[in-house]
Amino acid sequence: MKIVGIIAEYNPFHNGHQYHIDQALQKTGADAAVVLMSGDFVQRGAPAIAPKHLRAKAALLGGASLVLELPVLFSCGSAELFARGAVSIFNNLGCISYLCFGSECGDIKKLNRLARILSEEPEVYRQLLQDELRKGRPFPQARQTALSVYTKDPSLAEILSSPNNTLGIEYLKALRYFKSPIQPFAIPRKGSGYNDTDLCETFSSATAIRNRILNPSLPEDAFSSVAGQLPPASSNLLRKNYQSSLPVTQDDFSLLLKYRLLCESASSLTDYLDVSKDLANRIINQRNDFATWSSFCDLLKTRELTYTRISRALLHILLGIEKDTFRHEPPFCFVEDSGNISGKAKKERSSTSALYARVLGFQKKDTQILKEIKEYATIPLITKLADARDLTSATQVLLNLDIFASDLYESIITEKFGTPFTNEYQKQLQII
Repeated sequence: MKIVGIIAEYNPFHNGHQYHIDQALQKTGADAAVVLMSGDFVQRGAPAIAPKHLRAKAALLGGASLVLELPVLFSCGSAELFARGAVSIFNNLGCISYLCFGSECGDIKKLNRLARILSEEPEVYRQLLQDELRKGRPFPQARQTALSVYTKDPSLAEILSSPNNTLGIEYLKALRYFKSPIQPFAIPRKGSGYNDTDLCETFSSATAIRNRILNPSLPEDAFSSVAGQLPPASSNLLRKNYQSSLPVTQDDFSLLLKYRLLCESASSLTDYLDVSKDLANRIINQRNDFATWSSFCDLLKTRELTYTRISRALLHILLGIEKDTFRHEPPFCFVEDSGNISGKAKKERSSTSALYARVLGFQKKDTQILKEIKEYATIPLITKLADARDLTSATQVLLNLDIFASDLYESIITEKFGTPFTNEYQKQLQII
């Protein structure tokens, strides 16, 4: 059975995502698509607009055979951490033949060339990069300039100026890092750019769609203007759950975040992932002016610190994700057995065994995929939290982070919409 893997956020699931699944299956000739999706928090350092199980159902109705959850440590990490965590899971499933990602470039040869340079970091390139950084340039700009000089091809370096290209290159770097046999495919992005805020005819960005849902001209018009941007099944799901479990925004977490910041000092803040000494000092110095999460990000912004990077750091503080979470057992650097996996997975473990694959939903007709994963995976497959026993200590830490993050997200839904609280153990798989 040939399976294509897709790494996504589906925030929310729109026409471009539907196109990507269709193209991934067509271009690779795969029999099924397995999606590894961010949970309740996403890579830009914010909560998803809708709960993960709802977004997983939209993906299944859109053609995915199985949806797995990307652990929150990776889903709200840097592009490199996001990609490496996701690729490591796909690699350890043992049955993924292809990895298909969207890209503004769409040229896998060019993307692979950049990935090779950035992975190997030749001495000449490294020196050029250091020279640019010493000039005080932000890292993305310094890297692009260094690559332009090193390759003598500015158009090649320009590829890094687009977010999906950058993430795609990180996927390719991760495949190289793990020496993975998974074959990559790049699908040219269709329609609006990743950060475009205006709706276009059919293929608008998730950013534009979220903005329109969150800022309708009239409350009853929250979905009318984006109806053509979403597959009917996704649109119906969002409409049905509007004002009962969505929309959720980062500013809904403002009071919780302020409480966490009031508990910290400049020195303790630097314990959290992505929080530098400079950012920690800025947070403490500006803390009295905190009004909302989003306005605080704007207040902390500098030429070197982007809104997204700051928001990601604040999310790590809120969720308690520290730099040394895995100082004794980093999730990529050690081998450990796990008692709850069987079959061919009993073979020699890879260097990423302190992970797991947690199922959010699947199609009944494609249960063969679950059988293949159970047979070939070198990591536990979790379908029910109550059955997640005999995990390695690092795997349990990772899973506990997911449970806490989702329960926190659910608490906001409960408070905002007046709905009963459903903890992570009570949530049901999406089966269609």
